[in-house]
Parts: sequence; structure tokens; C-alpha cells
Amino acid sequence: MNDSMKAARDIITSYDGKPLRIMEVCGTHTHEIFRLGIRKLLPPQINLISGPGCPVCVTAVGFIDEAIWLALEKHCTICTFGDLIRVPGTEMSLAGARAKGADVRPVYSPMDAVDLARENPEMQVVFLAVGFETTTPSACLAAEAAQKEGLRNFSLLTANKTMPNAYKALIGSADAFLYPGHVNAITGNGVCKALCTEHGVSGVVAGFTASELLTALAVTIKLLSTTDEPFFRNCYPRVVRDEGNPAAIALMNRVMEPCDNEWRGLGMIPQSGMKLRAEYADYDARLKYAMPVITGKPNPACRCGDVLQGKIRPCDCKVFGKVCTPLHPVGACMVSDEGACAAYYQYS
Repeated sequence: MNDSMKAARDIITSYDGKPLRIMEVCGTHTHEIFRLGIRKLLPPQINLISGPGCPVCVTAVGFIDEAIWLALEKHCTICTFGDLIRVPGTEMSLAGARAKGADVRPVYSPMDAVDLARENPEMQVVFLAVGFETTTPSACLAAEAAQKEGLRNFSLLTANKTMPNAYKALIGSADAFLYPGHVNAITGNGVCKALCTEHGVSGVVAGFTASELLTALAVTIKLLSTTDEPFFRNCYPRVVRDEGNPAAIALMNRVMEPCDNEWRGLGMIPQSGMKLRAEYADYDARLKYAMPVITGKPNPACRCGDVLQGKIRPCDCKVFGKVCTPLHPVGACMVSDEGACAAYYQYS
């Protein structure tokens, strides 16, 4: 442990002030803080709250039902990131649909789905586009590639989300946010600075190594205990710049546009999603297959929504670790590698 890490550790462990609530918005932060043993350093007055920064976890039940409808009713080949396959829908997961004969395939990137469509012109391929600003550009590249090649058997079912309005929906849920460094690497720091100056929201951009997480937490705790003014700090400067990634932002704006979007636990958040622009309507699975309105119904025993809002810890849910386990998940937060329930189950 170097001197800067020791100094950060000492600030954290010696804190003896008022109770503090710090929300790790990012699911990867939740897992890394557990894995690195950082939670064991925290005094009892510091409460780390898990937030809605896991893209699979915040994907609405209705989206899973839509994907199952495409698979079973329209006989589309569904391509998706692997952890989405086991997320429960209203009646079943995509894994359950596959057991009924649906063609559901895990892929590593949207371009894998484009390649599959190109190589199998008789197959209707749908990629399930979920994620935040970090993964949306890759879905946009896939749509552009399919359009340039004139592929008629490829489309996207979108549930892409953006963080700015989700932050606003969470105002008051914590004393400060640990902002996800990989999102800010794309978007820049403008949104977080505006939240600070216009809404009084404090926050620190954090990286993912032990040193970066200790530093971000120490800075957050120090500022919360020494000033009553809202603050913003970038503790991930080796990756995050104020301007973000202009090329990625331009790509997203070229292919997609903002829309209202449903978040598990947070409900419908205006202008918090991304959908394909009219120029790419041929690659929008909802339009291509004239999909009816499908609204999902989450399992009433699951409290993922409360976990994602920071209202409870996963272990406060009555089914956690009993009915709901990684092998038999009741909710998305137990499925995803970034899910808070999965982190608590594995490490706590």
C-alpha cells in the first residue's frame, strides 16, 4: 500500500462525525468495494448505498417480455449479453423461452449479431440493446453497419438508458454520489457539475482500482465532513475529461435520440432513454414486427426496485439468500454480475 492509499485509508477509518450516506451508483463499484474489502474499513456512521448503475438490473420486466414475444411469436433469433438471459420476465426468462424452443444466443458485442445476420440471410436476428452511455455507442455502430450493408434481417430492441435524469430522480437519496467513471469518460463532467450548481447534489467521479476507490471515498468523506456546500470532484482524471468522448457522443446523437424510458424500481423517467432515429426505423424491432404494447409484471416478492433506489439493503429483502439465489434468481439484481444482490450474496 503506497503513501496516498494509506492517507486515504486513514481518513476513512478515523472518521467519527455525523452519519453519512454515500451511493455507489455503479454496480461495478459495488462489487469492487466488496471484493477489495473496503467496506470493512468503514466506520459504522458511513452507510454505502447501492444505486441503479447496473444496466441489466434496471431493465424493465416488460422489456424481457418483449424479447420473449419476438423469440416465441415471431421466431426471431435473439442475441444478447449473457446475463440478460436469466433475468425473470413476467412468466419466464429468456432461458425459459429457450427451453421452449426459442433461439437465444449470447454474444460479446452487437457486431457479433450483425455478423450472424450477414452470414444467415434466412434468419431474423434481433440484438437486445441495453446499457448506459458506455455501451450505447456499440449498438449505434451496429445499426450504422447494418444500414450501410443493406441488411434486412437485423434489428435492435432498445432499452438504452442515460444517467442525467436518473440522478435527478435520486436527489435526496444520499448525501453524495460516487459517479461511475466509465460513464463520465463518455459523457464528460458537465451533467455532474450542473447537478452540483443547480440542484445542490454532491458527488465524486471514481475509478475502479483499490487506490482510486479509496481516494474517491476519502475525498467524499472529507468534504462532507468539512463543508456544508455542495461539491463535485473528478478523482479519475487519468480517464475522465470534462469534454468526455466527443466522437462517441456524436455517434449516439447521429443514430439515436432521447425518449422516455422505464427503469426497474424508478418507474418511467422522462427523456432518460435512447431510441433509434427515424432514419433507422427499419432497424427498430418494435416497428419492424408491429409489436403490441407489452407491460411486464414483476414478482411481488422481489424488492429489486427498493434496492435500486437505495431504500433497503439486499439482505433486508425477505427472499434474499433463501428463495432468491444466483442459481434461482427472483429478481435481476441477483442475476447480473453488477447486481447489488449478487454482490451481497457473494461477499457479505
